[in-house]
Amino acid sequence: MTHAATRLEHDLLGDKEVPTSAYYGVHTLRALENFPITGITIAVYPDLVRALAQIKRAAAHANCELGLLGREHMEAISAACDEIVAGRLHDEFVVDVIQGGAGTSTNMNANEVIANRALEIMGHARGEYGFLHPNEHVNMSQSTNDVYPTALKLATYVGIFRLVDAMAYLRAAFERKAEEFADVLKMGRTQLQDAVPMTLGQEFSTYATMLGEDEERLKEAALLIREINLGATAIGTGINAHPDYAGLVCRRLAEISGVPVVTAPNLIEATQDCGSFIQLSGVLKRVAAKLSKVCNDLRLLSSGPRAGFGEINLPPRQAGSSIMPGKVNPVIPEVVNQIAFEVIGNDMTVTFAAEAGQLQLNAFEPIIAHSLFKSVLHLSRGCVVLADRCVDGITANRDALRASVERSIGIVTALNPYIGYAHATDVAAEAHASGRGVAEIVLERGLMSAEALAEVLRPEVLTRPRALPATRRPA
Repeated sequence: MTHAATRLEHDLLGDKEVPTSAYYGVHTLRALENFPITGITIAVYPDLVRALAQIKRAAAHANCELGLLGREHMEAISAACDEIVAGRLHDEFVVDVIQGGAGTSTNMNANEVIANRALEIMGHARGEYGFLHPNEHVNMSQSTNDVYPTALKLATYVGIFRLVDAMAYLRAAFERKAEEFADVLKMGRTQLQDAVPMTLGQEFSTYATMLGEDEERLKEAALLIREINLGATAIGTGINAHPDYAGLVCRRLAEISGVPVVTAPNLIEATQDCGSFIQLSGVLKRVAAKLSKVCNDLRLLSSGPRAGFGEINLPPRQAGSSIMPGKVNPVIPEVVNQIAFEVIGNDMTVTFAAEAGQLQLNAFEPIIAHSLFKSVLHLSRGCVVLADRCVDGITANRDALRASVERSIGIVTALNPYIGYAHATDVAAEAHASGRGVAEIVLERGLMSAEALAEVLRPEVLTRPRALPATRRPA
């Protein structure tokens, strides 16, 4: 006996043949035809797929408790959702990440997959919607306009803390290097000119601190993300939902997902406002910009090996040229720079999409979702790659760093309190013109004793605040 290759399904526009093997239905099939945009399906974001299933399960439980959905239907829907949360059927979430319709195609893709799997669990064939329907049962008390943004927030919340963990991992790598390089003296620079001495450990500790600050900013953004509009239905008035549904479904969703979601105080406002997404995107841009600055530093400090700064060595990871033998490039910082550029562009996309909302709904949340998910995912991966493939293997060119301090004119700044600004300026000018060292000229002019000069130029004195002489040498 052979089975038909397709089944007939019906929607607003008429009948359509759906592959018998598919768990999705006619609405999803039309979206496949309408939106062949990126070739990237929503299944590429498993957090989003799991979030959709968690919402549908929470809704089924809430509707059952309110006496609106039969227990058999609730249990079948819940079982199907549990399978999706566990990782099954993700390949059935086939609509493009960029789509018109404010996410309706994504919501219907979830409704149809869950309905057809639930039908199987109940002993029926896929497509036999008279027994359990994607809209009537799976989507009961819901609209795309509250399901989709809630799913986006659930998925983003999970991603935020995955990124926080990745940043903490990278921060720990910089902290280890800061400790390793704590005794390595070098010249600090401002505007690419010699400034004053510091240690390489101090330089690397700043990178750790920068990451730690932004971990906290991300956690603050997560507080806004956990406010949801589930129960708002179409525009926030809660039409077609029980008066107790919004509070109940929020509690069930928190239990099921483990995310401490709260119902927005004004569901009409929450349904049209994308402010929390703008806030998060801005923080992601902040992370990206600072991370890119760190990578700029790593590339500059490791430039050379003989015609650049050459202060540190990045671990070699691959041949750097198809024509220049022996060349090795800073490929890991370079890839993280490119992630940062993408995130900054994504922030602009989120900003425009959020601004483009009209009246009671923002129709452009799919591109907001795609942009945020890319930023969070790529930053997370970039932090881990930078830690494992670059920072952990960095070494210092200690002798070269020490020599650069000794021959630098910048150390004259440390002598200001002892010889006065005017003398220090003269010493700096002569050192620059003659190529001689600052210490040599100071001793030659009798401006300080050898013992006093040696004390002032000790690394532990040069690189931190210290008590200054009560009186200074006159000009």
